[in-house]
Amino acid sequence: MPERPHHKPMPRWSGFFDEVEGGADPAVVREAADRAAAVLVRGAGGTADPAVAERLLHLADTEGIETIAEVWAGAPADSLAGCLWRLFLLRSWVHREPVRAAREYDAGRRHAEVAEVVAGVADPPGPDELRAMVDAVLRGIAGSEFADVLLRASAFARVVAAGRAAMTEPSHDDVRRVLGLAEQLEAAAHLELAGRLS
Repeated sequence: MPERPHHKPMPRWSGFFDEVEGGADPAVVREAADRAAAVLVRGAGGTADPAVAERLLHLADTEGIETIAEVWAGAPADSLAGCLWRLFLLRSWVHREPVRAAREYDAGRRHAEVAEVVAGVADPPGPDELRAMVDAVLRGIAGSEFADVLLRASAFARVVAAGRAAMTEPSHDDVRRVLGLAEQLEAAAHLELAGRLS
């Protein structure tokens, strides 16, 4: 019987199996995130089914805001994925800190009157009213024009930013962040109106 040639075993190095199992291509992950966002916004938009709106509304509750962050947090503000991240982040903040949100919104109303009207919060704007408003905005993904959803969320954030700025000793970084969020959502709404948001 002929002797079989001896094969040297493949060398192993630390992290080899990590590369095999965890080697998701970031471009593929980003593409999947973009597709998921498009399905949620474009697939649900205009539906009359309230169950779809409720599922969208509670997506962060059922999946966790951290899971949503993993998928969409790095997306540009002028993309569907980036818009969804900002909308869910805004809702999460209002539900986590409704008293602070109500206080800042109330303080900003007289400084951003037009934005207050667009946001559509009941008067007086208490914690329950703000939670109801932000939930209604997110339900709108399934039942209204996405540009309207973005404009309402932007207006709400603009009033909050004005409130933060008007309150004693505001943190300029905090005001800038919320105002930046408002401006990003408004810019995305204009892209959506022009048919260029994807």
